[in-house]
Amino acid sequence: MSQPSALINVMTAAAQKAGRKMVRDFSEIEHLQVSKKGPGDFVSNADKKAEKIIFQELQRARPKFSFLMEETGEVAGEDSSNRWVIDPIDGTTNFLHGIPHFAISIGLERDGECFAGVIYDPINDQMFWAEKGQGAYLNRRRLRVSGRRDVTESLFSTGIPFIGADEKDNAVFMRQLTAVASGSAGVRRFGAASLDLAWVAAGRYEGFWEAGLCPWDMAAGIIMVREAGGYVTDQQGSKNMMNSGEIVAANDSLHAELLALLRKARKASS
Repeated sequence: MSQPSALINVMTAAAQKAGRKMVRDFSEIEHLQVSKKGPGDFVSNADKKAEKIIFQELQRARPKFSFLMEETGEVAGEDSSNRWVIDPIDGTTNFLHGIPHFAISIGLERDGECFAGVIYDPINDQMFWAEKGQGAYLNRRRLRVSGRRDVTESLFSTGIPFIGADEKDNAVFMRQLTAVASGSAGVRRFGAASLDLAWVAAGRYEGFWEAGLCPWDMAAGIIMVREAGGYVTDQQGSKNMMNSGEIVAANDSLHAELLALLRKARKASS
């Protein structure tokens, strides 16, 4: 399916409209008024404006659907089986520091399952999109996860704990990072989980792991990786990512090996 469905068209149009405004704000980053939400967690006027645009566009197109949004929280709709899960700017810290690596992430849950998603990189105009049973795409090009089978030749990505993280969680992460980095071609941390997942789907990374995530960080990326032929679980090997906040995504050859490395490192730190 190189032609996106009506559902995907609705989602990409919302992301593109918010993205145009976001790029203008990014070019004038020094003029943004920034308020502090919590330790290491910032929200800008651009974040709020992007979420409002996306909400309005999606509600106009699908007025009965429910919402879960990073800034606003839950908005109940008549149709509780369909829920939009939205991160207006994934990579807010990058955005506020003038680093051009951030994305708009819009996922759709249907009956509690990730059904469709778009992840839009507005700086590079790269639209990643996927729908259950229809494949994953970058603009109009079909995506497949990497075909590498050897961990020593593989590149992975992760998210590093920041201010406020539990010391035990930090210790677990450091053991996991050491385990993966010492046996692979490298580990990257670019600061936007949705793009990390999109890049796994595109074969740029062989795998990605992180803990302490929120549903809006993962919803679109989960269906993206699955539709590109990859596997996604939490660190226990279950499909409880949206509740646990943990995710391990990789190609079909290396997911089990990456999961085993992470679980062994976690056990060693307990």
